[in-house]
Amino acid sequence: MLFYKLNSILKGEYLMIRFFTAILVLVFAVSCSKGVEQKGEYIAKINDTVLTKEDIKNEMSYLPPELAGEFFGGSDGIARLVDEIVQKEVFYWEAKKRGLDKTKEFEKKIETLKKNTLIKQLLDDEMKSAAKVTEKEAKEYYDKNKEDFIRRNQVRLSQIVVKSEGDAQKVYERIQKGEDFAKVASSMSIEKASAKSGGDIGIVKKGELRKEIEAVAFRLKKGQVGAPIKLNGGIHIFKLTDVKGTPEDFEKVKEIIIQGLSREKEQDHFEKFRDGLKKSYKIEINKEAIAKITSGNQGKPGSKEQKEEKAK
Repeated sequence: MLFYKLNSILKGEYLMIRFFTAILVLVFAVSCSKGVEQKGEYIAKINDTVLTKEDIKNEMSYLPPELAGEFFGGSDGIARLVDEIVQKEVFYWEAKKRGLDKTKEFEKKIETLKKNTLIKQLLDDEMKSAAKVTEKEAKEYYDKNKEDFIRRNQVRLSQIVVKSEGDAQKVYERIQKGEDFAKVASSMSIEKASAKSGGDIGIVKKGELRKEIEAVAFRLKKGQVGAPIKLNGGIHIFKLTDVKGTPEDFEKVKEIIIQGLSREKEQDHFEKFRDGLKKSYKIEINKEAIAKITSGNQGKPGSKEQKEEKAK
């Protein structure tokens, strides 16, 4: 019946997916509202369950606004929503009639749901204030990192050009270990003109470079070295040595900074909270048992070892 309704209501695969999304959210919302005392004029009755206008509002509140308006807006939409809720109630009562709520499988799922819900509640409570970032903090970050917010018009680049990917990897690793870029460029780059000046190719404006180079050059931070990229004539490694442009106004980037700092604070607090809890509980890891599971999976269909064997 549901598929017939979908085909009559919706046209196109995209709309069908969005409708299924709305229904899935609704199923969860309805299943979570059982046991709440019903008040007000009833909209529908299913056995002893009464559906009221207030219940309809509650169910709509669980749905994202765009889905609620798209599929359940207007008088026809409300009627459709009521029909879906009634259908879920019928399924619910039929499941209880068959005793599915008494099975071990159901009890396991409920325990898993309870555990996950409690964990989410714990983390929500713990992180509530941890991720707060003040405007003062955002401004301090902005002032210390203005170069990150420059609207780049020009950049100064240095490069090292080598023939093979193997050479590029060796050069890149040397630079990552701390060797001076200019010295490596002078001794290793096959592009002799820039090699003479330590790889420096001067200041270039946006739009003057090939797209592949610009995609790297205008995203690097000052002093940062990009990963090797393959171009005609060899493998290139670029370093951004200077940036020219106008800094974005603080007000334009304030929210972006606050969001970024908030995520950092949240992650930092989460790690400290997690590590602290681990220390406060007695935890034992049986490495021998883990090793047995790992060895027991070797050679089984789909295992890493079997995939590697097939690849040979």
